[in-house]
Amino acid sequence: MDYNKRPYFYGTGRRKKSVARVRLYNGTGNVTINGRDINDYFGLETLKVIVRQPLVLTALTEKFDIECRVAGGGVTGQAGAIRHGIARALLQYNSEELRPQLKKAGFLTRDPRMKERKKYGLKAARRAPQFSKR
Repeated sequence: MDYNKRPYFYGTGRRKKSVARVRLYNGTGNVTINGRDINDYFGLETLKVIVRQPLVLTALTEKFDIECRVAGGGVTGQAGAIRHGIARALLQYNSEELRPQLKKAGFLTRDPRMKERKKYGLKAARRAPQFSKR
């Protein structure tokens, strides 16, 4: 991120093991993730749609440039974390008007689902070793 003096709105988003730090600058709708363009960072179209959902819902797609740093997890978790961060940053921009919309769509809720830990005696969280009768 370029640490210039332009004013921005900030939001932190989390999902699974991913943490996204999102900045919204006044701009034209460019999305930059870890210094790369969104089309370059996410291959799947569905992930790009997930990231842009809060902006599409609030009709602010062309108003902000988004810069974010995201770390940890996989691509789906990172996309969810960025969406969460954008929604929280939008609250800094205009909380009283946008909060009901974002809340109803569920973009402000931190998704609590995490990976279940592996148990001893099993191959994975619930996967038991194959049973052999003979």
